[in-house]
Amino acid sequence: MEQIQWDARLIGIKGARGVGKTTLLLQYIKENLPINESTLYVSLDNIWFGENKLSTLTEDFVKRGGKYLFLDEVHKYPNWSQELKNIYDDYPELKVVFTGSSLLEILNARADLSRRAVVYTLQGLSYREYLHLKSGVQLPKVELEDLVQNHVQLSIEINRTLKPLQYFEEYLKTGYFPYFQEVPSLYYHRIEEVINMTLEVELPLLRKVEVSYVSKLKQLLQIISESVPFIPNVSKLSERIGVNRNTFTTYLFFLQEANLTRNIYKDASGITLLQKPDKIYLENTNFQYALAPKNTEKGSIRETFLVNQLSYQYQVEYVDQGDFLIDQTYTLEVGGSGKTKKQIQRIPNSFIVSDDLEYGTGTKIPLWMFGFLY
Repeated sequence: MEQIQWDARLIGIKGARGVGKTTLLLQYIKENLPINESTLYVSLDNIWFGENKLSTLTEDFVKRGGKYLFLDEVHKYPNWSQELKNIYDDYPELKVVFTGSSLLEILNARADLSRRAVVYTLQGLSYREYLHLKSGVQLPKVELEDLVQNHVQLSIEINRTLKPLQYFEEYLKTGYFPYFQEVPSLYYHRIEEVINMTLEVELPLLRKVEVSYVSKLKQLLQIISESVPFIPNVSKLSERIGVNRNTFTTYLFFLQEANLTRNIYKDASGITLLQKPDKIYLENTNFQYALAPKNTEKGSIRETFLVNQLSYQYQVEYVDQGDFLIDQTYTLEVGGSGKTKKQIQRIPNSFIVSDDLEYGTGTKIPLWMFGFLY
């Protein structure tokens, strides 16, 4: 909430289903704005919009003294981008905040909103944010450069406040979505609902995927989850699923856009729709426990966590030596507490990222610390 420049006239918040976009809006309204006729929150998937237009609602709202308009789920409203552009141009005194699917295209929307809207992406909970909700302890976030250079001191300071490994396994299993606090026994059921809604509703709506192909996307996601990290053999898999090569690579791209997977490339600059990823991970570790609980091998869980926490703000690339190259600068090799630097000792700016470690030493950084990047 503190990172958003709320003074902007048009703000967009994108994110996967269930990460807390609606809660963020309502919390901001409650804490910062007058609860009267000047503030209005509406969800655009409401049945009322079947017969009524957003532009008419906005006109009426402004006439009655409206100043702050919050629009949830804009992707459910046809022609949303054109109407938002008109609202922005017609009511310079009105501040508008809207939320939408992670598939929302502001840049390529028919009405060019990219010059008008400031757009933010809301990620699932970092380990740091999870610790705050779980233990009540609020710790500061850490920049990557500070983490790799000062991880020994930082790990000592954090361990003085709490035991970071105490909740780590729990977070990997059930800590990525804020609704872990509601009904724990239904957590994986809700994850499955989120995945199904994304595949069955959002991809056909926003990427024009034919409904008849949704079952093939589900099949592909299941194949990936059962062999994470997944190294795709495009020819074999496209044949197995029954789609051509180009359609298959496009689907891989869509799954990442929908925040269901993370695709890692050797060269991440200028990725095209038809470029085959070198490795594919599920978007977060909770998906792994929900989709393929028998395939929760420690190595793949470690790598999935690291890719998830880093890729929100940094570029993660696949490399031949080591596991990942971050922002073209840092080479990371992931392993258990006994992992040595043998494979990457000749590479500058290289580090071992170790699980089951409380404290950092030398070029060995505890895995949990990468959960403090946001």
